[in-house]
Amino acid sequence: MRKSVLWRTAVGTLLAGGVVAVAGWVVFLSPVLGVREVAVIGNERLPAEQIRRAAAVPPDTPLVGVDTEEVRARVAALREVESATVDREWPGTLLISVVERLPLAAVPINGKVTVVDRFGVVLDVVDPVEVISYRLPELRTHRYDPADPGIRAALAVLATLPESLSRRVKQVTAASAETVTLTLADGRTVVWGGPERTGDKSRILTALLRENAMTLDVSSPDVVTVK
Repeated sequence: MRKSVLWRTAVGTLLAGGVVAVAGWVVFLSPVLGVREVAVIGNERLPAEQIRRAAAVPPDTPLVGVDTEEVRARVAALREVESATVDREWPGTLLISVVERLPLAAVPINGKVTVVDRFGVVLDVVDPVEVISYRLPELRTHRYDPADPGIRAALAVLATLPESLSRRVKQVTAASAETVTLTLADGRTVVWGGPERTGDKSRILTALLRENAMTLDVSSPDVVTVK
């Protein structure tokens, strides 16, 4: 009787161990739970295939063994990508979600036009005639340096303007972080000042646009002047 119990126990242990071993093989080594699809969402301008190439995940790689942080870093290194996340979706999908960098301003430099995003990252360099299709405000500067406080302030203002105002902006300049100036499509000048209190300045400017004035100063929202 005792031998029978020991035998059954041994057999049960072996079977359980076998099941665990098979399960481990299926999950960690077998292509059964391997990557069958690399799905991409959030992209509008950047081709999904280019993102998949950057991800560099071979088909049938065990899904559990994919280093999602490494894949994320490779995708995020693409110039057109602002941020990326990578998730596993069982049984066989790797899901890559991207946020693309959006063109915000056009910077004339040495006969060409540089298209930049809200962080000043260069997205494209085109001929002046080609930039028309972007429909972007022009950022005027003597020397383009995305780390320059004035340029950073100008981009910050453009990025936070409501669409009802941003579509009116033809040009932006900023000699310093506190001297952002907008030129509107109708020729009027908006003295914006620094990038702070955008909400207050936007509301005031929207109201001032009804005035018959060529210079609208909202740099100090509590003391507005028009000329």
